[in-house]
Parts: sequence; C-alpha cells; structure tokens
Amino acid sequence: MKSIRFLSTALALSLLLTALVLRATDDFSPIPAPAWQLKDVNGRDVSFDQFKEKVVVLDFWATWCAPCRSEIPSYVALQKKYAKAGLVIVGVSLDREGPEVVKKFMIDQKINYPIVLGDEKIVDAFGGVEAIPTTFIIDRHGIVRYRKVGAMPAGEFEAVVTPFLK
Repeated sequence: MKSIRFLSTALALSLLLTALVLRATDDFSPIPAPAWQLKDVNGRDVSFDQFKEKVVVLDFWATWCAPCRSEIPSYVALQKKYAKAGLVIVGVSLDREGPEVVKKFMIDQKINYPIVLGDEKIVDAFGGVEAIPTTFIIDRHGIVRYRKVGAMPAGEFEAVVTPFLK
C-alpha cells in the first residue's frame, strides 16, 4: 500500500514539474487567433467572433485534471472582477464523457464563464496542446499574446492578464 501511495505521489509531482518546466521554457510568439466555433454544454454555438474587442482567456482543461481544477476558482474570480473591463474567460473542455459531466462540474464549481466542448480541430488550430491546462490570452485585436502550459498561481496569472485590459 505504501509503495502505491509513493508511486502516485511521485507521478503527481513528476506531472507538476513537467508542466512547470513546459511553462517556464515556453518560447511563444504572438500570432493571429484562429477562428473557431464550438458547442457549449447546452448544444448552443459559441464562436470566437462573439468576443470581438474583448480580452479572451482561452483555457484548455478537463474535469479530471487536478491542476485544471485548481485554477478554476481563480478564473471565476477574475471573470467576476474584470468582466466590465472587457475580460472573457472561455473554458475549452477536452473531456470525452460528454456535456453532462461538464455541465454538472460547472454547476458544482459555480463557473460563471462560458464552457465549450473542444475537439481536435480547435486543438490543432492553436498549434496542439501538449498538456493541460494550456491557456492562451488573446488581445482585443484578435492576437494571441500569451500561452501558458500548466497551472499558475492566481496572483501571478492576474498580473499577466491585467495589462491586456488597459
């Protein structure tokens, strides 16, 4: 039993360190944001065009991903705090269990921003997603200005996103 716990802990630490290394060595260059249209958990179309002149935080995540789950309360707080300044957070769920699992999670976590159901097309459009969470910041002109791979402390991410709101 102790060896199983040790292996689980070692694996979790390894994944966390990998995510931090990926984020720390990220050499992302600004690019125009690709157009996309996906369904939300209620089957309604949501497209990037709906968010013109907004700062969009596009977060690729899944309900089973512990680092993803840890960031959600800070995204809820950021959406509430900066919505009037033009911030829109959009979660792109990469769950394969379907919209009901995601919808239940949204209710349980009191998510106050749109969640869409991701597919290979959007993942490919953004250059692939090596790990989740992977999050992009798209400025008011439709340019992807920032990418982070892995979780980031709430205050640190807020400091990254707020300059784009000015």
